[in-house]
Amino acid sequence: MAVLQVQYQSRVLGQGRRAILLVPEHIAPPFHVLFQLHGLSDDETTWLRQTRIEAMVAGLPLLVVMPDGGRSFYADAAEGPKMGEAIGVELPELVDRWFPTHARWAIGGLSMGGSGSVRLALNYPERFVSVASHSGSLGFGHFYGWGDDDFGREFRRVLGPNPVGGPQDLFALAERANPRPAIRLDCGLDDFTLAANRAFHEHLGSLGYEHEYAEFPGDHTWDYWNEHLPEAIAFHRKNLGI
Repeated sequence: MAVLQVQYQSRVLGQGRRAILLVPEHIAPPFHVLFQLHGLSDDETTWLRQTRIEAMVAGLPLLVVMPDGGRSFYADAAEGPKMGEAIGVELPELVDRWFPTHARWAIGGLSMGGSGSVRLALNYPERFVSVASHSGSLGFGHFYGWGDDDFGREFRRVLGPNPVGGPQDLFALAERANPRPAIRLDCGLDDFTLAANRAFHEHLGSLGYEHEYAEFPGDHTWDYWNEHLPEAIAFHRKNLGI
């Protein structure tokens, strides 16, 4: 795989942004596309540094895009940047200009990136037809009770004062999704996001929303995510027809 470090100008955000791309070598385009989103404390380099993702996709006609999402939860903030639009609409349009691609894409991520990948797939299901979340913070915007500390103030700027049922609430987005992207969720049994993952899984079931859900031994760690990333890639391959 060719590793491209991309710097581009975002009109949506009004600033320069970064992404790392894994581009197939010796495979003719058009390419299928996978957006892979990082967690709250990471950046666009993390999937490449912490996992074997390059080896896992080697030989596939799959272009992997790993953008820098900051601490945005990949959402259009109530008071702040429109990172949901920047990652979910603007960057895909740029990738389409840079490379010949198939129309149906996949998206995935961990923790903040797990919830972000589900949010973007539910908001833009014509683009992202397959989504896989590892240890996703799926209750963000639905189970709301931030304190008045730095984290609480930061997240309130993203969510706004009344987030439940709003544009960041994955539970509400799932109710309105049409069409419904294919969803796979997994979480470690010792992970602090487990309760939210179980609740979202049960909510999807109550909606008759077919999806995959799995729990495994493990915690909120790179050992866990590296172990279960191949299952997410296999899920995307099935839904993309690779």
